[in-house]
Amino acid sequence: MTSTPLGMETMATFTDDGEADSITVNHVDVIQTVISSLEQDQSAMVSRTEQGTLWKFTYGSVEVFVQLTGNSDEDILTVWSSVLNLPAKDEPKLMRHLLEMNCGETFEASFGILGSQVVVLASRPLEDISAGEISRLMTIVATIADDNDEALQAEYGA
Repeated sequence: MTSTPLGMETMATFTDDGEADSITVNHVDVIQTVISSLEQDQSAMVSRTEQGTLWKFTYGSVEVFVQLTGNSDEDILTVWSSVLNLPAKDEPKLMRHLLEMNCGETFEASFGILGSQVVVLASRPLEDISAGEISRLMTIVATIADDNDEALQAEYGA
C-alpha cells in the first residue's frame, strides 16, 4: 500500500485472472461513513485543525471520539469513549476489574485512564489499515463503552 495525498491510500487488489488492480481508500470518508452508521439523533460533530481531525458522536449512552492526526502512514487513528469519572469508589477493586476485562473482553481496545476519566481506547497507525479495520476499531470502542458505562458507574461512581 502506498500513501497518496488527502488521506487516500492505494491498495492492490487482484482479479480472477491474477492481474493486479488498485483501489483508493480515503480514511476521512471511511470514518464519516462508519459514524453515520453508528451515530444517533444526528449527533455527529467534526473539528479540523492543523493537528488533524476530531469527530464526536453519540452511541447509546456514551459519546465516542475519533481522532485522525493526519494522512501519512505514520499518522494515528485513535478512538475513545469515557465510561467513568475519577475519583471512583473502591479504586483498587475497579482497577482489578478493568485489568480483568482488558485481558479477555476488549478485543483490540482496552480500558485506560485519560485525565480524570476511565476510557475505552483503541489506537492504530494508518500504515496498511483497511476500511474494515477502521470500522471494527470504531465499532468495538463504541459497543464496549456503551455496554459497560452504566454498570461501572453504578458500582464505582463516586
